This record gives sequence, structure tokens and C-alpha cells, in this order.
Amino acid sequence: MKWYWAAAGHGYPDAQNNLGRLYAAGEGVPRDPTEAAKWYRQAAEQGDSVAQFNLALMYDKGEGVTRAPAEACRWYREAAEQGHASAQFNLALSYDKGEGVPRQPAEAARWYRAAAEQGHAGAQHNLSFMYFKGEGVPRDAAEGEKWATLALARPGAYREMAIAIAKRLAPWVIGALVLAAILLWSLKR
Repeated sequence: MKWYWAAAGHGYPDAQNNLGRLYAAGEGVPRDPTEAAKWYRQAAEQGDSVAQFNLALMYDKGEGVTRAPAEACRWYREAAEQGHASAQFNLALSYDKGEGVPRQPAEAARWYRAAAEQGHAGAQHNLSFMYFKGEGVPRDAAEGEKWATLALARPGAYREMAIAIAKRLAPWVIGALVLAAILLWSLKR
């Protein structure tokens, strides 16, 4: 821990990001989201894409900072432009839902594609959905099937896809699906 402090104090972004992660999780230090955000910001301002993504998540959730979807999008974009796949996916979600930025399906598709091409299963799923619907991209069932197949082929893809689906659905729909799953499970017992 003392080495992180020393390196972070000398301005090393990896150490600053790691201190942020430790404070965010409460590993070796008391959990302190505000302190985590401070360290993420220092690394993010130096161009560290992981710290930019972490800071964006904090603004997105309102942890350690006031919730600010537009500020989250700013930091997602910084990381996304450096090729951070999860930042690309979250930026795409923002454009898809119009949260923090105006709703722009074509821009959402662009960022989903960037993450999908890096193997992000959630982005592959959402991009396939856009092709099937013809939203932000021309309707193309073959392209939609291609991305859906790729999404399912990755290990751990089901978890990422479930998260992607959940982020697209309204909370009441998720609740209804959970209730339906519980009912089906109880009927099978």
C-alpha cells in the first residue's frame, strides 16, 4: 500500500487508478467512494483510459460524486476513443437510451460496433438487436444473426448479454421477467 501512495503522490496514473480502486472496494483501506473518485480523476486527467472508465461509472451511479449522466458520458467518451471496450459499450448505451446525451441510434450503433469488434458480448447482442430492428443501421437480418451468433459464442457471454438486456429494459419489465421466472421455477418443483 505504501508503494501505491508513493507512486500516486509522484503522479503515476496506474498507481492513482489503483488507489481509486482500493478506496472504491475498501481493500486495505476504509471504503470511501469520494476518495476513490479523487484518485480516479487524477489518473483520468492524465489520459488513463481505465481511470476514465472508472470515473465515468462513478458519475453514472452517483458514487463518491453527484450523479451526472452528461459527465459520465464525457469520461466514457474519453476512454472509448482510446479503445476501452466497456467504455464504448456504456457510451453506446447512453446514446441508445438518451441518457447524458441526446438519443442518437446511429451513434449508439457506431459505439456498439466498436466494442463488438473487440469481442464485447453485450455490445454484440445490442448491435444484433439494432440490425434486426433497423434502428440506427439499415435493417439486415443476416448482419443481426452474425452479431447474435458471435455474442453467444464467447465464454461468459450469457452473463454479459443478460446485463446488456437488463440495461435496455425498463425496471418494471425486469421485475415482471424475474417474477415470471420465479413462478415457472416454483411450478417445476
